[in-house]
Amino acid sequence: MESKPFYQSTAFIVLASILFPPVGLVLLWTRPGTDTIKKIGGSIALLVLGAGYVAALSAAGVLPSIFVKNPELEAHYTELEEHRAKQRQAVAEAPPAAPSAAQPAEQPSAAPANAGAAPAPAPASAKAARTYWTDFRGPNRDGRYDELKVAARWPASGLPMLWRQPIGSGYASFVIAEGVAYTIEQRRGQEVVAAYDLETGREMWIHGWDAAFIESMGDGPRATPTWNEGRIYALGATGELRCIDAKSGKPLWGRNILTENRAQNLDWGMAASPLVVDDKVVVLPGGSSGRSVVAYNKNTGEPAWKALDDRQAYVSPMLATLGGQRQIVVVTSNRVVGLTVENGSVLWEYPWATSMGINCSQPIAITDDRLFISAGYGKGSAVIELAKADKAFSVRTIWENTNMKNKFNSSVYHEGYVYGLDEGILCCVDVATGERKWKGGRYGYGQVLLAGGNLIVISDAGELALVKASSDQHTELAKFSALEGKTWNYPAIAGGRLLVRNATTMACYNLTAD
Repeated sequence: MESKPFYQSTAFIVLASILFPPVGLVLLWTRPGTDTIKKIGGSIALLVLGAGYVAALSAAGVLPSIFVKNPELEAHYTELEEHRAKQRQAVAEAPPAAPSAAQPAEQPSAAPANAGAAPAPAPASAKAARTYWTDFRGPNRDGRYDELKVAARWPASGLPMLWRQPIGSGYASFVIAEGVAYTIEQRRGQEVVAAYDLETGREMWIHGWDAAFIESMGDGPRATPTWNEGRIYALGATGELRCIDAKSGKPLWGRNILTENRAQNLDWGMAASPLVVDDKVVVLPGGSSGRSVVAYNKNTGEPAWKALDDRQAYVSPMLATLGGQRQIVVVTSNRVVGLTVENGSVLWEYPWATSMGINCSQPIAITDDRLFISAGYGKGSAVIELAKADKAFSVRTIWENTNMKNKFNSSVYHEGYVYGLDEGILCCVDVATGERKWKGGRYGYGQVLLAGGNLIVISDAGELALVKASSDQHTELAKFSALEGKTWNYPAIAGGRLLVRNATTMACYNLTAD
């Protein structure tokens, strides 16, 4: 009996199928002596395997977006490009405006060559030209807006809308400084940092790089940029960190925090907003061998220090003073840690792990020595107390229960109570005891901010609600539809302007009290 060549052997076909399914498919159908039923069954298995490879490589950002084109998404990008082109044309055709107190004579310089949108917009108003909301969830990363008095009542038709327009994909929020709003978004095969005039929505500049994070929960970058001293620090979903001049959009330096720290990307991408403190920018690549938390020099991009071995989470680092010491608080996939600003040394730690190994809620410093933490997946929340003696910290649990389970969102603190979404339902918890005071109002996996003694809640369907921040009961004062479609992005507020966005649309509303 004549033996088959090696490339037609079962072992070789199986190996080829695992390494490169299309080759295995060809070998299977050209192999003599195999009946048709087996060839069909093997083909189905290879197609499933190949589809799995494509999905996995796309989610990791290895395959460009051409492999996973979506007709609706392509139509959206076309609409976005046409909108920006018309916007640029309108600016080019508008007569020049005389300089005013709100508009200095010197205009922002032209955008970089890859930007595609350079014209300076109309001047922002004096009210909007403030520098306030410069970090994720506000100046202290705690979801509080304390800058201006805001409307305590909303019109029945909703807040007055200043503008609304298409935007690229992603889950990032905005930071706002000097009358300009900044965010990061996906535009076809690029991650793009964009600057928008707060009052008009006009695009001032964009800076992009080739990267695409694509997965079933939603495409695009997740981490909100940070503004600091005239610079934007932006982190893409696949680890690309860029420092950009905030006025011109000119890139100043860049690094890939995953590649250089030998770190594997998280399942849902890099989501932690860069933290700028003193002369450092702190990011969370999650690498092993002391490369989980990394600080770079904010001016040069050179490494400053590295710390921890933890797998990271979807929580942004925050600056807090606890137990009398200024420190960086980091929530990893299994614990909460306090690190020194100077060199990343561990000050204290507290175990905080969920059944899924996922944390995705910001902690809140509620007093000088107490911290509120929360997580979904059945974990709940806790208040811990830090005490420092003889240069060492001790940590004790004040309470822990399942009365508040933040998932994809974070709570806010107001006058002794935390308000947040417990697996999609708004509730109020006493931080002294952990007692739940009330639970009511289904907003899904939306987001919550505190402004003017009220809660501003955006539902995961894009509805904006005004809720009284009171421990007595759930009282919804107003609600209207601000966006359409899944909305997981945090709102942002500055100069009395409320910015909201999701993967397709961005809008600006007037929140000031007249």
